[in-house]
Amino acid sequence: MEHWRTALYFGGTAWLSIVLWVLVRLRTGAAIERAAVRVSSRAWVQGLIVAPVWVLIVCGLEIPAALVGHHVGLRFGISIERWGLWWMDWVKSTGLTLLLGVVVLGILYALMRWSERRWWFWFWLVTVPAIALMTFLAPLVIDPMFNHFTPLAQTNPGLVDQLERVAARGGLTIPRGRIFLMDASTRSTGANAYVTGLGASKRIVVWDTTLRIESPNETLFTYGHEQGHYVLHHVAKGVGYSAVVIFVFYWFASCLVRWGVRARGTRWGIDGVARWSSLGLFLLVALVLNFLASPIANGISRNIEHQADVYGQEVIHGLVPDAQATTVSSFCTDAVVWLDDPRPNRFVEWWTYSHPSTEERAEFAARYDPWAPGKMPRYFSR
Repeated sequence: MEHWRTALYFGGTAWLSIVLWVLVRLRTGAAIERAAVRVSSRAWVQGLIVAPVWVLIVCGLEIPAALVGHHVGLRFGISIERWGLWWMDWVKSTGLTLLLGVVVLGILYALMRWSERRWWFWFWLVTVPAIALMTFLAPLVIDPMFNHFTPLAQTNPGLVDQLERVAARGGLTIPRGRIFLMDASTRSTGANAYVTGLGASKRIVVWDTTLRIESPNETLFTYGHEQGHYVLHHVAKGVGYSAVVIFVFYWFASCLVRWGVRARGTRWGIDGVARWSSLGLFLLVALVLNFLASPIANGISRNIEHQADVYGQEVIHGLVPDAQATTVSSFCTDAVVWLDDPRPNRFVEWWTYSHPSTEERAEFAARYDPWAPGKMPRYFSR
């Protein structure tokens, strides 16, 4: 399974990059812009034609890898989502991408026309609050379009009582209404939990499959891990990290697009950076830079996940018979369900893993005992 994941990630990125490169060289952007110009001379109206076409091109190019990925998931028993439901999810996802893409690209090119050399900075100023807004809205608007969420207290009040012990151990009073159960079993056999939202929408979500697969003590650790994200403000910090990375990303993208138009614009039919004919080139540059930035983003994510692992193991100390054994068991249970490679290729792990490998997490948990003589917990007092 791990080989399939790796092949689909690198192969899918290569496929999309190559096709976009070919489309740019074939002057596809210029042809789409000419069609839009025939409809209207107003740039914003042209954008309502050009932007959707390119968004649909990208979404269409992603279909082969997505189909193979779902087929592999079904074959290995990780996914149980029927093809009809899968296509419905794809249509909804594409619709959201189309809507957001048209708005975002419209703003981007308006800023390019206004300031061709400084658009990246002004677009960054727009992007950061937009990310925060989308993080806030995701659990309220977007996530319910794909899954059903129920307050865990309504379906399993006994478990919530146990989770409140974990919260109290961490000095927290997390409202029961902030802990949700998601119907993941309609699509997957895997186990998971996560923290989402920002401010008033912040919440902890536990998959219903987790309650079936993990033991009660393992579930307490899984919840403790997610409580760690909640307590350590990882969602907000993630937005902050993204703001820094995106700042550099936009500046570098602006340099590459400007250089590409200056060096090859005539051959590719691109008359200027701010012209809609440059959109294909911009998407190609964004794709390549996003791929190259993956090790940075994943490195930050692995560090955050490790912090949550430590917090989760510490917070269940005294609530379960053996916090170390429970934590190790939880990692192993999830790895078996997801068919993870416990010892992945180091390069693949460095480039693509958002979490430390199972072996690394389990080995750390097995030897981490901050309550031993001479040791100190990282997040709790003795």
